[in-house]
Amino acid sequence: MKCPFCGFEESKVIDSRPTDEGERIRRRRECLKCGKRFTTYEIIETVPVIVIKKDASRQPFDRNKLLNGFLRACEKRPISLDVLEGLVDEIESSLQNSMDREVTSLTIGNLAMEKLRNLDEVAYVRFASVYRDFKDINSFVEELDKMIKNK
Repeated sequence: MKCPFCGFEESKVIDSRPTDEGERIRRRRECLKCGKRFTTYEIIETVPVIVIKKDASRQPFDRNKLLNGFLRACEKRPISLDVLEGLVDEIESSLQNSMDREVTSLTIGNLAMEKLRNLDEVAYVRFASVYRDFKDINSFVEELDKMIKNK
């Protein structure tokens, strides 16, 4: 880190602590040449994940859209908001950790359905009905038959 006073490129860290939200780290440094102290902040650099929609349009990943979908699917179910936010965190984390900067909405939908299937079967069927665009009762019956066979 370059000293803002003398321009020397070496310094030592005197103190390091997280900021209020834990999103950044505040570091107090001391220049090894002039001895003056200064503060730096370190943050995690994130590259936005781009979602390729069904119509081939692209837009940045929006965790709120996924959370809202979960909330609708879990309406009147005994599932807390914290649990749903945890699922969204897990999905977002797996997207960030993958090497792909572009993912299809199909991939995100499948991850979401997998999480809901393990959490609550009713919420899963609700989410799947919207995500897979069920047209009639037969679509529901087919999905329920798959679930029963997999048990």
